[in-house]
Amino acid sequence: MKLYINKASPFARKARILAHEAGIADRIEEIDIVVSPVKVNEVLALENPLVKIPALVTDSGETFYDSPVICEYLDTVHDKPKFFPEAGARRFAALRIQALTDGMLDAAVLCRYETAVRPEPLRWKDWIEGQKGKVFGGLGALEAEVASWGDAFGIAQIGAACALGYLDFRFADWGWRAGHPKLTAWFERASRRPSVAATMPPA
Repeated sequence: MKLYINKASPFARKARILAHEAGIADRIEEIDIVVSPVKVNEVLALENPLVKIPALVTDSGETFYDSPVICEYLDTVHDKPKFFPEAGARRFAALRIQALTDGMLDAAVLCRYETAVRPEPLRWKDWIEGQKGKVFGGLGALEAEVASWGDAFGIAQIGAACALGYLDFRFADWGWRAGHPKLTAWFERASRRPSVAATMPPA
């Protein structure tokens, strides 16, 4: 399999963490590429018409995108306990948290584009604060339920680790740990997992 990634991408990191946890990372060739919201990467466009990462090319030549689909596909090609519950309330709880953390990441990445790509005279402060508000709303929701996770590390927890890691990577000045002690303690434990440590974004 081939996985188009950028090592700074939290969405690509979700798939990479799951692959490590599932013991199939050695079956995946990672192709590190650069993407931009204002310039099309022609190589990636051949695989994903949305020109977004991650994109997974399977051994049979089929391409999957984006991270929720890729992660669920990877969960079908290993023999370890599954990272997506198969049915019922547990499955929908996991999918809900995945949607929450993906939404937090969408908002954070938009803030990153606004501050790093858009010319400074055109930046919209109120819009940035609106996106930041979504991130902190998500942090509050995670803080309220993280104690119920115990030692679980499924797709919900993978998403949370990627969201918190991205905040440390791109927005350390936001100080997300303040007011979220339970989430902070959980993230410290999660960061010691080999899969999380091995996929840290570049300094």
